[in-house]
Amino acid sequence: MAKLRINNRYKGIFYIILSAFSFAFMFAFVRMAGSDLPTMQKVFFRNFVALFIAVGSMVKSHTRFEIPGKKNKAVIFVRAFAGTLGMVGNFYAIDKLVLSDASMLNKMSPFFVIVFSFIFLKEKLTPFQILTVAGAFVGSLFIIKPSFANVELVPAMAGFFGGMGAGLAYTCVRYLGQHGVKGPVIVAYFSGFSCLFTLPFMIVQFHPMTAAQLLCLIGAGAAAAGGQFTITAAYSYAPAREISVYDYSQLIFTTALGFVFFGDVPDKWSFLGYFIIVAMAVLVFLYNNVWHTQEEHGK
Repeated sequence: MAKLRINNRYKGIFYIILSAFSFAFMFAFVRMAGSDLPTMQKVFFRNFVALFIAVGSMVKSHTRFEIPGKKNKAVIFVRAFAGTLGMVGNFYAIDKLVLSDASMLNKMSPFFVIVFSFIFLKEKLTPFQILTVAGAFVGSLFIIKPSFANVELVPAMAGFFGGMGAGLAYTCVRYLGQHGVKGPVIVAYFSGFSCLFTLPFMIVQFHPMTAAQLLCLIGAGAAAAGGQFTITAAYSYAPAREISVYDYSQLIFTTALGFVFFGDVPDKWSFLGYFIIVAMAVLVFLYNNVWHTQEEHGK
């Protein structure tokens, strides 16, 4: 039993790093599509591509579109709604901020997963974890730089709330994975819901696209589908407290891609914010998987 738990943890770690790599490329493709395209149009095409990939995966694996139980139906709706709003905030931030700043604000989501898992899944939350979540919030302020003089305040706040929406969505993913809902079904439902939600906005604000922009959005959709499948698998294999720290590998990927493709260089305050948030994530990981385990063995 213990060996199976360890194997599942390693699988969760592998999948969450793979998802971080995939989502970093999604960020880059969304930015490459250009800030002249409306955010809702980008969200629509990103999810339209992901929907085709999800449905194709279900057909190939002979997975039926089943959501057993009334509670699962309610939870998957919350997952889709929160995830869609989170994505809108995230995409808006990508167009307006340094790529790594937008990514790091989105990576507040693992802390929100811990909080929402405590609230909705009744997973244990200790005073130490509360302090680290508060520390991560302080770190996010160095990235947001709350001031009326900061012209990037609105997109930074959008990115922060995007991370909150993603955190709630991933908490729902964990619940659904534990209660028999298949990963491709979760991805297909979310992608279809997002397309329907953003379609009216896209029709009203539609902006003609070049072939290059269309290819970028297709690339964003493909990368996002890969990220969705792997993040769904990750949280299905292991609890957030054991693997969420590895999601911060996305910072490395987005910083590198932002510098290479867009010449992005975060300022010193952003780097300080990165350091604080990642440090809090590492402390949570150490507490959950090293220090707390040693205390339990000592009893």
